[in-house]
Amino acid sequence: MDWKSVINTVAPTVASALLGPLGGVAVSAIGSILGIDKPTQDSIAKAITSGQMTPEQVSKLRELELQYQEQERERGFKYAELQFKDTADARAMMVQTKAVTPAILTWIVVVLVLGFEGALLFGAMPLVDGVILGRIMGTLDAALMLVLGFWFGSSHGSSVKSEQIERLKGQP
Repeated sequence: MDWKSVINTVAPTVASALLGPLGGVAVSAIGSILGIDKPTQDSIAKAITSGQMTPEQVSKLRELELQYQEQERERGFKYAELQFKDTADARAMMVQTKAVTPAILTWIVVVLVLGFEGALLFGAMPLVDGVILGRIMGTLDAALMLVLGFWFGSSHGSSVKSEQIERLKGQP
């Protein structure tokens, strides 16, 4: 079983927080419960999938779930929606201000990605260490995914959002 599925089963609101802009806070809270000094998603995954969770830790995770639910009520938002509101707000700002910066940055990223990919494909890349080249290409690929996600949304995000909405319908 996937560790995120375990978290989603025990503490669905906390699992929602993991996906959004407050994911680091959720990772820290879960890591603290599991007794991990410097928590990362990988260290949490290892602790959960290795079966090291005690009943006390599961209980504390459920308490954290109640805290997150209370925070949602107090602050008037859902953790599941934060990730999508962030992108929607950026798009709305662009429309309202008629900003050209996002479009310019988009074109720069697309041209760089296509240029580097073409140079690699046709062997026109100068001799560069493979590690450095891999890092450059990885960064450009990540930037391209962010750009495409901004303009077109993401099917992963949409499926997660749909899943969260269905789950939230069943809650009071």
